[in-house]
Amino acid sequence: MPSGAAIIVRMPELPEVEVTRQSFAERIAGATVTSVRVGKPLRWPLGCEPGTLIGRSCGPVSRRGKYLWLQFDRGGLLMHLGMSGSLAFAAQAGAPGAHDHFDLVTTRGTLRMTDPRRFGAVVWAPALHEGMAAKLLCGLGVEPFDDAFTGEHLHALLRRRKVAIKNALVGGVVVVGVGNIYACEALFAAGIDPRTVSNRLSRARCATLCAAVRQTLERALTLGGSTLRNFRDADGVSGEFQIQADVYGREGQPCRRCASLVRRIPQGQRSTYFCPRCQRR
Repeated sequence: MPSGAAIIVRMPELPEVEVTRQSFAERIAGATVTSVRVGKPLRWPLGCEPGTLIGRSCGPVSRRGKYLWLQFDRGGLLMHLGMSGSLAFAAQAGAPGAHDHFDLVTTRGTLRMTDPRRFGAVVWAPALHEGMAAKLLCGLGVEPFDDAFTGEHLHALLRRRKVAIKNALVGGVVVVGVGNIYACEALFAAGIDPRTVSNRLSRARCATLCAAVRQTLERALTLGGSTLRNFRDADGVSGEFQIQADVYGREGQPCRRCASLVRRIPQGQRSTYFCPRCQRR
């Protein structure tokens, strides 16, 4: 690695979480839990005795932001991949390794949480709107693919914020799931400098940004998310979005539009990549 180059450490974001959901949701639906193994503690306690999950039937798997909800016939499990976590679903799971901290064994296979840093979580709750699930989800913003996420909605929320637009996007309150890489790419697509103060964006630019966020996330989903470190879906397949990134991770390389050199600056303890010519305040 060249001297002074950025070390990229990135957590799974909305596209990676959604790709993970899609890779095992249909296969686990209808299965019955036969055993549960809990390894080293994750970010939060499970919230119930593991044995109480045995015999429960698995229902649909949904997503809210970067959380996955596995519905049971009674209650469910809320899962978060943290900074380095992944879920794998296999008919025959091998012996757990040092970083495998949770196994949900069912009649159709084993759902395993692997997380080297243990910032991820598997938490039981009686319902999405009750218990720990309600506490964790209550402050989340609108989903980027919801009809409610419009330029007008974005403009109304940003009018009250005097922070850089990049920081507003990744904060999770204005809109959920727009992580660092996707915020950089969406802002490039919209032609907006990431340092622009949020409340200075016009309605027209908010509408452009809203469309860019959707298009960026849709492209990421099509490509299976991004793999910059250790992301794999529940089948062990990595994503390819990072190969086609316009600015993210391309510091010092020519912009694909204008050939100016892509810059990297720190913002909120994250690296922001942008083209100083194509993106204006």
